[in-house]
Amino acid sequence: MKRYCQTLDLVADDAMIEKYVEAHAHVWPEVMAGQHSVGILDMQIYRLGNRVFMICDTVDDFDWQRDMARLAALPRQAEWEAYVAQYQGCSPDAPSSAKWQMMEKIFQLE
Repeated sequence: MKRYCQTLDLVADDAMIEKYVEAHAHVWPEVMAGQHSVGILDMQIYRLGNRVFMICDTVDDFDWQRDMARLAALPRQAEWEAYVAQYQGCSPDAPSSAKWQMMEKIFQLE
């Protein structure tokens, strides 16, 4: 399994942040099915204020660039990205890679 961690800032507006949280309580089934179909095993998003942090666990042969491009081409994925972009304070046509910033692991307890 591979793990990727990313972060982004939401718009600094409490009402918009609550709508973003609500949207993620009801992610469209086609979007979740698409994530599974490209090799995403689990995805979690955490929030502190207007900052969100995503943990994405994938299959071993997952390639971030290749498989996220495959995901972006699936039905309803672009629509979902445009929908949540309003809460992320970015252009609705911005690709996920322009919004989410990959984080570097600097510590692991083993």
